[in-house]
Amino acid sequence: MPLPHIVNSAAGYAHTHTIILLHGRDSDAEEFALEFFECEESIPDNVDATNSPVDRRTIQALFPTVRWVFPPAEPLRSERFGVEISQWFDMWAAEDPQARSQTQLPGLQASVGRLCRVVEEEETLLPRSRIVLGGISQGFATALATLFADGRGGFAGLCGFSSWIPLADGTASAISQESPRDQLVAMQRMYGGSNTCRQEELSPLPQLTRIPILLEHCTDDGVIAVDNGIRMRETLLGLGFRDVEWREYDTGGHWINEPRGVDDLVRFLRRVMKTTTIDLSPTTAETPTISRS
Repeated sequence: MPLPHIVNSAAGYAHTHTIILLHGRDSDAEEFALEFFECEESIPDNVDATNSPVDRRTIQALFPTVRWVFPPAEPLRSERFGVEISQWFDMWAAEDPQARSQTQLPGLQASVGRLCRVVEEEETLLPRSRIVLGGISQGFATALATLFADGRGGFAGLCGFSSWIPLADGTASAISQESPRDQLVAMQRMYGGSNTCRQEELSPLPQLTRIPILLEHCTDDGVIAVDNGIRMRETLLGLGFRDVEWREYDTGGHWINEPRGVDDLVRFLRRVMKTTTIDLSPTTAETPTISRS
C-alpha cells in the first residue's frame, strides 16, 4: 500500500489533532495537499490587508497544531477507458456517479479497507475523537463509506467537498429498513464487505449520528453536479445524522469556494476541534495561545 503524504504540525507546536483528507479521481496525494494548502480565508473587515500576509491566512498556517495526512489512491484500471488511473474505485462517468454502480463496489471496499488502516495508524498517536476525516469528490465518497463500514463513529468530524454518496440505490434500500439501527447496519454491510475494516458490532447510534459533518458544493461544478451533494445531505438526514451542515456556493467549480467556502471550513474545524483562534505571532511560536469555546 502506498504511504500517505504527511505534513506534521508546525515547528514549536504540539500535535493536538489529525486531519485525514482524500484526493479526487485522477489526482494524487501530494498534488491535492499542495493545492489545498494554497486555500486562503478572507480578511476580516476590521483588519488591514497589509497586516494580514497571505501565509498567515492559509489553512495550514491557521491550524499549526494539526498533523495533515493525505492518503494516495492506488492505480486502478478504468473499465471505460482501458487504462490505469489514480482512483479510489472505478466509475463509468463523473456526470452520473451512480452509473454501473456494481462495478464500483470491489474498488470501493478495497479502498475503505486501506483507509481504515490509515485511521488505525493515526489512532496510535491520538484518540479518534481528535481525528477529522474528509476529502474531495471521489475521495470524500470513500471517506463517507469508511465511516459506515467502520461502524464505530467517534470522529471529531467529517468534511466533504464536491462529492456524492456512493452506491446511492443501495443506500435508498438501507433507509427503507424499519429501525434506525437496522438502517445503519445495512449501510455497514454494503460498504464493508467481508475484508475491509474490523467488523465490530455497530456502536451505539449517537456515536455515529452525532458526528458533525460539513458538506460544501458549488452550483457551477461541471464535474459532479450539485444535485449529487444535495442527495447526499438528504440521505444522511434520513439516516438520523443530526449535525449536517450544508453550504452551497455560486462559484468555485469542482473545488472549494474561496474565500467563503474556506471561511466556512475554518469555522467548522475550529468548532469540532474546540478552538477559536491560535495566536501565530512570532513571540508565541513556542507556546501558542489557544482560545477554547
